[in-house]
Amino acid sequence: MVPVHNEERALPGCVRVLHEYLTEHFPHDWTIVVVDNASTDGTRAVAVDLAVSHDRVRVQHLDRKGRGLALRESWGASSADVVVYMDVDLSTGLDALAPLVAPLLNGHSDIAIGSRLAAGARTVRGPKREFVSRCYNRVVRLTHGARFSDAQCGFKAARTAVLRPLLDRVRDDGWFFDTELLLLAQYNGLRVHEVPVDWVEDVDSRVDVVGTALADLRGLARVARAKATGAARVPGLPTRPAPSAAHPDAVLGRRTGALSWQLLSFAAVGVVSTVANLALYSAFRLWWPVLVANLVALVLTTLFNTEANRRYTFTGTVKGRGHAHLQGFAVFGLYYAFTSGALLALHHVDPNPPRLLELVVLLVSSVLGTAGRFLLLRGWVFRARQRKGSTMKDES
Repeated sequence: MVPVHNEERALPGCVRVLHEYLTEHFPHDWTIVVVDNASTDGTRAVAVDLAVSHDRVRVQHLDRKGRGLALRESWGASSADVVVYMDVDLSTGLDALAPLVAPLLNGHSDIAIGSRLAAGARTVRGPKREFVSRCYNRVVRLTHGARFSDAQCGFKAARTAVLRPLLDRVRDDGWFFDTELLLLAQYNGLRVHEVPVDWVEDVDSRVDVVGTALADLRGLARVARAKATGAARVPGLPTRPAPSAAHPDAVLGRRTGALSWQLLSFAAVGVVSTVANLALYSAFRLWWPVLVANLVALVLTTLFNTEANRRYTFTGTVKGRGHAHLQGFAVFGLYYAFTSGALLALHHVDPNPPRLLELVVLLVSSVLGTAGRFLLLRGWVFRARQRKGSTMKDES
């Protein structure tokens, strides 16, 4: 699928190059579908002429504008086993097409994406677009725990059987469509394959980079709410069995770490968190009152601490990232109350204590609070549970 809006200049070259490449180099059955979404120039007429002059080219017209809408309608109506889309400017090198669809055709993965930010990718683009793209994808990873590196490269593919249930839940009709689709796929346990691509920017692009990024941030907040309310769960998706050893005599290690390892890992994470907390607190105290500085420093280090312990310390649990962080913040509330109480007690005894004494009190209260934090994380937040069958999926 090639979604277009007012692209009468770029469309002929795109179809000609794409048709020639697929004919000569692509070993699978294919069709090019030009999806015209509410163009007001001669795009539709150009697309029809191209369909007449090229075999395997089809045209689909929509009366409403929206790249996401175009993909939802065309992908949803497709009878193909695998659907692909690419931007009309062909910024992505076509040599990545076969690696993109291969893991979908053999069933290894459910969705495949091109990435301009993965190791091995090569890009030629201006500094503004590079900066906005990297910042946006960093926000996606930080806020949603995304494991893919590039949400919006215009080069994606999916298995149709997996895609259709997701399309019913994707609400965005614009540029956020890609990100929302990927976040829902990951949240529901689907496997996303990433292919590093060669990518050359077309400066005649119709994309308003900054405006699109701002709209995407609003979309991220909406998807976060859907996850919190359970609306992001998509029934009817295939499930993958839990990983198992292929060798019949394999000696398997325990997924749940022993108490000694948990203590060691928790201590290491705690040391890093405590040092970071003290550094952040010292910096924030230059501008803010004591409780505000402590609150902001603790919020930032709590996010890091909970995620690090989820990944490295309490590895035997199947709880998802969102649930773990919610409980982690409950533990944080107790921890914050304890450390803030210590600071308030100090300031009650001495209204103007030396800064060094203030840091010592914070350090001691942090150490004591950390011990209680370990017990709560181990016994409540990351309490080890057995998987309920092989189809349980991680919420992250």
